[in-house]
Amino acid sequence: MTSNDEYVIRLLTERGFLTPEQVEAAANSMKAANETTLDVLVAGGTIGEDEVLGTVADQFGLKYCHVNAEAIDPGIVKEIPVDIAKKYGVVPVMADEDSITVALSDPMGYDAIDSLRYVLHGRDVEAVISPRAEIQAAMSKLYADDEPADVQTRDEMGGSDDVSGDDAPVIKLATLIITNAIKMKASDIHIEPMEKEFRVRYRIDGALRKMDSPPKRLQGAIISRLKIMSKMKISEKRIPQDGRIQITVNGKDLDLRVNSVPTNHGESIVMRILDKSNLSLGLPQLGFLSDDQTTFERLIKLPDGVVLVTGPTGSGKTTTLYACLGQINTPDKKLITVEDPVEYQMSGINQVQVNKDVGLDFTAALRSILRQAPNIIMIGEIRDAETADIAMEAALTGHLVFSTLHTNDAPSAVTRLLDIGVKPFLVASALRAAMAQRLVRAICENCKEAYTPTDRELKMLGAISKTIPDHMYHGAGCDKCGKSGYKGRKGIFEIFKVDDTIQRLIFDHAPATLLRQRAREMGMRTLREDGMLKVASGMTTLSEILRVTMGDAD
Repeated sequence: MTSNDEYVIRLLTERGFLTPEQVEAAANSMKAANETTLDVLVAGGTIGEDEVLGTVADQFGLKYCHVNAEAIDPGIVKEIPVDIAKKYGVVPVMADEDSITVALSDPMGYDAIDSLRYVLHGRDVEAVISPRAEIQAAMSKLYADDEPADVQTRDEMGGSDDVSGDDAPVIKLATLIITNAIKMKASDIHIEPMEKEFRVRYRIDGALRKMDSPPKRLQGAIISRLKIMSKMKISEKRIPQDGRIQITVNGKDLDLRVNSVPTNHGESIVMRILDKSNLSLGLPQLGFLSDDQTTFERLIKLPDGVVLVTGPTGSGKTTTLYACLGQINTPDKKLITVEDPVEYQMSGINQVQVNKDVGLDFTAALRSILRQAPNIIMIGEIRDAETADIAMEAALTGHLVFSTLHTNDAPSAVTRLLDIGVKPFLVASALRAAMAQRLVRAICENCKEAYTPTDRELKMLGAISKTIPDHMYHGAGCDKCGKSGYKGRKGIFEIFKVDDTIQRLIFDHAPATLLRQRAREMGMRTLREDGMLKVASGMTTLSEILRVTMGDAD
């Protein structure tokens, strides 16, 4: 009946509702394994449920009342989704702007109240105590037309860990942190123990957004639960760990790449959400303008050579490479990737996971896969001279090689390869193109509105301003975009193609400035110029382009 029947019986005895003899007789007459002494006392009529719940509610300073579904305003029911109501065994009975009152059957359900405050984004939650049967009857009637979200985590053996109404509040709260992030289209979840709070932040459209914090006292339990879900060692808190969570939300399969790092106030956990629906993205969905898309499609269909995608961490390089592979993956070609880690499982492609513990690093994996006679190779990242040399030599022997590199702009890819020790003749002969990219927030289509640009904005747009009739666009801010005015992200690109002149410049160790100058003569648009065209087209805003390209050369 409650989460601590022993305490309740002692309380009822002290207040004169029960005698020790009645309690002893009930304890001796228990038959069912899951039956408690308090259950026997109530079922036998020794004490009524109203007396039990009323007494305990009074002890905790709560109100005891009966629940009638007919008397509850249907509008209030929408305040708590059906899956949350069923998880915590509550129904909403009253609400105003600042608080909501829920009926629950267990006066000692502190965790449920704490969790609800977190779920409802810090809103004040008050509780009244009501009989369990009345709550369940009201729930069945009030939520008759709703279905709860189906959430499952899958273990490595293909089994499932269903989150049911009987699970501990900590398990539900840990799962809720993940499912809320997925609903809000977050790319990362940051769980950060601070001195006085347990901070949760979601990265949405590239920007971190602070969520309502779970109770600080649940910090250790939530972190342990996430580590269990990630197959980490929960007893090991001194060193960083990596793990993975596979989860199904409403029939959608998602992978989470998880990392924990010990900090002063506990273990910090970051979860990268890998949405497999991104595999279906084609080049047009990435944000290419038509001419750049034509150029890039021609590059990825070359018979051999190296094509690099460059940019900082989080700029969408991997997504672009997967979109390329998806476009050129046909039955007549053999595709092999070497990745650390394998972020997405792709059908029809052989994917190799780097495992340094057994000596399978990028170099060893590349040497092995070349003996598999692939047509196309994708290397997750070029990090050293040995990997780069093998990639270049593979390109010269008839393979098309895709990879990523960390540089700020496209021409600097050449400089970077030379700096790590690749010979100039290899770079000049094998490199076909390098494409730099960044991700910018796209204007929310739901609240997109036109406005008249200022003279300063038109001046910053330069010659491109002549293509704008009399207005530009921004997002006014709405519930769908979290009042930010942005929803989703698109790419801006800079495509550096290698021609005969650039090959000679590479042979001569020409600096990146000369390579860039030649590329500009060939018609290369810079990242900022590409971004400005997308401002003119209404895809994004001027402030967003200036923010993302602030450190880039024009």
